[in-house]
Amino acid sequence: MFSRRLILMASMAKRFYCECKKNTKRSVAVIGAAGGVGQPLTLLLKLNPCIGELKVHDIVNVAGVGTDVSHIETASTVKHSTGKDLTETLKGGVDIIVVPAGSPRKPGQNREDLFNTNAQIAFDIAKAMAQHSPQSIILIITNPVNSLVPIVCEVLKSAGKLCPERVLGVSTLDSVRAATFIAEVACLDPKDVTVPLVGGHSAKTIVPLISKTHPQVCIEGEKLCNLIKRIKEAGDEVVKAKDGKGSATLSTAYAASRLVFAILRALNGESNIVESAFVKSDELPDVDYLATPLILGKNGVEKNLGIGKMSEYEQKLFCEAMTQLKKDIELGEKFATDQLCKTKSDK
Repeated sequence: MFSRRLILMASMAKRFYCECKKNTKRSVAVIGAAGGVGQPLTLLLKLNPCIGELKVHDIVNVAGVGTDVSHIETASTVKHSTGKDLTETLKGGVDIIVVPAGSPRKPGQNREDLFNTNAQIAFDIAKAMAQHSPQSIILIITNPVNSLVPIVCEVLKSAGKLCPERVLGVSTLDSVRAATFIAEVACLDPKDVTVPLVGGHSAKTIVPLISKTHPQVCIEGEKLCNLIKRIKEAGDEVVKAKDGKGSATLSTAYAASRLVFAILRALNGESNIVESAFVKSDELPDVDYLATPLILGKNGVEKNLGIGKMSEYEQKLFCEAMTQLKKDIELGEKFATDQLCKTKSDK
């Protein structure tokens, strides 16, 4: 059974390679490749035939990760670099920068608790991107996404390098979980389920629009409330299940790779690719960043599909989410402003 599965995987890899040979090979950098999300993410990216060059970076222990995945028989080359300086990784530019770097969530922590640890990491990566690879599409996986995406945008803007369509917060995991949990309740195949996710990427700001699920489902009352609660608090479910020894790493890596693969397809000319992500947005007059379904294109976000019509219950959840989301965004913007001022005064 096991050998047959390996043969199947190999044949699938060859088929995907044949399909992708005619397309442009892309370069992807993973910043934080040695961590719990970074390692499985690096593996998944190495398997994608549209990636010609995979650059992996971390402050420690990344040489083993780079060497390990380089032995996989796919055509992409692997380069690794270590330390706080990202020059070697980003110099000359890459197509996509993926950022799982930072501290994972621990028991009792929420995403806001991670802010002080991870904000500086996002700030430094954005500065390096502005200097060495400003044309990249950057995907922020590191939490709290609601605050770190504004930091990256503010840093790029201060350097005159901001292209908002190319800065995405990876909220894809919320879409993955929503499809899985809805399928369980409605007795569907998860791969056939799509559900729009709006708001942000934290328990208080995730708003799954169950009323717009495709195929349409009828879930009401307590069952609906429990379903939405599970989607919103799914990260805690994993943290508790791992008994303090980690957070959601494998599902996060899968969800991030799904968004990377979607962007690669868009870069290679495929049209009408839709994924939800947390981006700079003008959908609401008083909220500058929002997770919504997006059409991806050659420049990152081609079109924001917006929020659309919500049920009365979803509207209530959305209004509650916006109160927290505004605070998250302000926190990130303030950190960026303070650090930028400090950087100027140090000079």
